[in-house]
Amino acid sequence: MALLEVKDIYKSYGNAEILKGISFTMEKHETKVIIGPSGTGKSTLLRCINQLSPPDKGRVWLNGEEITNPKININKIREKIGFVFQDFNLFSHMTALRNVSIGLEKVKKIEKEEASKRAMDELRKVGLEIQANQYPGQLSGGQKQRVGIARALAMDPDIILFDEPTSALDPELIGGVLDVMRSLCGKVAMLVVTHEMGFARNVADEIIFMEGGVIVEKGPPKEMFTHAKITRTREFLGRIGTLYGEGKKGG
Repeated sequence: MALLEVKDIYKSYGNAEILKGISFTMEKHETKVIIGPSGTGKSTLLRCINQLSPPDKGRVWLNGEEITNPKININKIREKIGFVFQDFNLFSHMTALRNVSIGLEKVKKIEKEEASKRAMDELRKVGLEIQANQYPGQLSGGQKQRVGIARALAMDPDIILFDEPTSALDPELIGGVLDVMRSLCGKVAMLVVTHEMGFARNVADEIIFMEGGVIVEKGPPKEMFTHAKITRTREFLGRIGTLYGEGKKGG
């Protein structure tokens, strides 16, 4: 049984059809990277998976349980689906420690002292123990994103969805975030929307290339980067690799 199964997902906003029948599966501890031009539905797909934007058609299963079932307790399911946003989405009036611990208290009903201890453990893992009592306004963009990753990890998810986690960062801050993500490979399943081609090449088990709301091609990194079957895939990878400096920021 697959950890995650996405089957025939469609999503429109008004007259604009964003997703046009997306299907794929993920196994436990697997890392998949979704690439593609802006506006092709990559972020929308992530939001459909965790039901922030329920799909118009199609179904999603997590560990064999259909999370698109209207009768499902979606809040319970979201405990197992971490989400790291490109704009951090931290509470500005809470310290880094509190941003991580609040979900443990409110969602998992863990006592405040234990939640704080677990939150500190997660901040330590992402290299932010010293900044635990600082507020988001006192942190760099890279540090904010690492708080976001620690917050997702604290919930002990089965999978973490990353929505372009480095796109809002200055180039010199990207490496730290990608290093943290690399350290998670093989420990938790990750579905990553990114333009970081070095990261995709070195870390992904599979790359999914999307365009126009459909999956154009997918395969392991070595095959996609050196022997892509479809001309459009080769064109995109060549252009995006040059634009984002493959190997300079992403490893």
